Amino acid sequence: MIIASLFTWLILPVSGQNTSMQTRRLKVFIDCNRGCDMNFIRTEINIVDFLLDRQAADVHVLITEQETGGGGSQFQFIFFGQNEFKQITDTIRFNVADNTTDFEERELFIKYLKLGLTPYLVKTGSARDIVIDMKKENDGKKADNKTASTATKDPWNYWVYRAGVEGSYRADENYKSINAYGEVSANRVTEELKTAFEISGGKTKETYYGEDSLGNETITITDNHNYGFDHYLIKSISERWSYGYEVIFSRNTFSNLKNRTSLETGIEYAIFPYKLVNTKFFTIAYTVDVRRNTYFDTTLYDKTKETLFGQSLESKISYKQKWGSLYFGLQYHNYLHNWKYFLLSGNVELDVRITGGLSFNVNAYAELTRDQLLLPKEGASLEDILIRRRQLASGYSFRVNFGINYRFGSKLNNFVNPRFD
Repeated sequence: MIIASLFTWLILPVSGQNTSMQTRRLKVFIDCNRGCDMNFIRTEINIVDFLLDRQAADVHVLITEQETGGGGSQFQFIFFGQNEFKQITDTIRFNVADNTTDFEERELFIKYLKLGLTPYLVKTGSARDIVIDMKKENDGKKADNKTASTATKDPWNYWVYRAGVEGSYRADENYKSINAYGEVSANRVTEELKTAFEISGGKTKETYYGEDSLGNETITITDNHNYGFDHYLIKSISERWSYGYEVIFSRNTFSNLKNRTSLETGIEYAIFPYKLVNTKFFTIAYTVDVRRNTYFDTTLYDKTKETLFGQSLESKISYKQKWGSLYFGLQYHNYLHNWKYFLLSGNVELDVRITGGLSFNVNAYAELTRDQLLLPKEGASLEDILIRRRQLASGYSFRVNFGINYRFGSKLNNFVNPRFD
């Protein structure tokens, strides 16, 4: 069906086709309910414009996923033509085995997405740029690469705005909890620069009802709130270097922070060029920071306010291949006035397919905490500990999750049966 439809669209002209449609870039809206990797899609298909507005697109791609009887997945791509392409509609389905790695799944995903977009692309001026991988070759010229992905002028200048609120309410005879949170943000991302502004705030109030040893009713209330402002700017220097800064203003009653104002700035180097992020990513970053803290209660070190200078070194590694995927992150931060106040943390995520049906995964995080300068001097009561009214001192923390999976039996079951899901 796909091949027949493809040749039909290649041969037959689109009614009402005009010159402007032949020379402009195709506008595509990706409607994905499974959290698709848009960074990967944009880098692998750079001869179209991906829009955030469904109605303004030439093609609306609806992507859904269902579990198959064999434990894998069946993906369905529905291509809805709009505007000049409204008479072109198609559906593509493909199956992914249950032991397929993330790397292999992404390759299949992008392959079928390219196949589905081809009938639309051949009706535009972008048809001359179609190659086997539907991606322009990078000849090393920065200007040409920029033109390929940012040629179309955006009336919003690539700014994206978001606003949202959420809340929850829980209650029983002995307990009541109210949570509320809201945020407003604006961000802009291009190849040369990314920046964002965000304002957020939240409140948590918990009420516990009980009785003391004499049978008298007791009511314990925990009331915490937090809010903050965050702004960062990251500038590209070359295909391996970048620099940036971040400004944060925050308040958090749980952490004894009446006010915190911080500025962090630094540089980052990519061992592999940033353009290879979809398969391998290895960066090292060094930053310096200054923090001005004001506390609700006097701290362990008899401070009600203080200015702290610090530095940090951070490295991130991400590697995705057919055998599986690996992520490793390591971060070190210390205060300059006394290097014994430091934080060292690391996390590992590993997913390996050992054989066709045998796979292993592990997720681990650990940290050494020696920089809790903000903790209040007054010791926490048993009540504070039990209901987590405030942050407690801890020299370390860690967690480990791991699993081994083995599958055997039938390797062929492409049926989709959602009954009683």
